Amino acid sequence: MIFSLAIYGAPYSSQASDSAYRFATAALAGGHSIYRLFFYADGVHNATRLAAPPQDENNLPRAWRQLIEAHAIDSVVCIASALRRGIINGEEAERYGCDADNLAGGFEVSGLGQLLDAAVRCDRLITFGD
Repeated sequence: MIFSLAIYGAPYSSQASDSAYRFATAALAGGHSIYRLFFYADGVHNATRLAAPPQDENNLPRAWRQLIEAHAIDSVVCIASALRRGIINGEEAERYGCDADNLAGGFEVSGLGQLLDAAVRCDRLITFGD
């Protein structure tokens, strides 16, 4: 089965990100594939490269990056949600005159059309969060 996941929850303020991550790893281990991960609303915080949680806590942003890299999963961050929350890539940082970017490798910014595309191309689109 081909899944796409829409993640709406920030890594440390809801269970949504962790549940999505656990689902993704279980699905891949079960022989399924993931067409796309779409991070929306507060879920865009999963795409920061600057998260530094205490060592005794799970580093969900890093775990997502490792999963994305290991399985070459297409991972999209909603550009409107990201800009509102200070998650920005190099191109947008230059456009808006910011002196730095913080979007982690493996993620790309794009619009809601990518979520629609994911829904059309997969067998199941599963959402995590509000």
